Amino acid sequence: MARTYSTKLGDTWDVVSIIAYGSELFVAELVAANWPHREVAIFGAGVVLTIPEITEERRDAANLPPWRR
Repeated sequence: MARTYSTKLGDTWDVVSIIAYGSELFVAELVAANWPHREVAIFGAGVVLTIPEITEERRDAANLPPWRR
């Protein structure tokens, strides 16, 4: 079963990424998993977002510079 996160007033995509993964580098994955909310910049309270699993390889690659990914 997929994890979810219920937003708090003022959350943004990068804040949710930091809360869920400990890094702001996974915003693209969050947006893709929550496509109906893609145009939201600042969330209101109580929006339930799906938190997709990130593979260990993807987490490792996120720490590399773009030309090494």
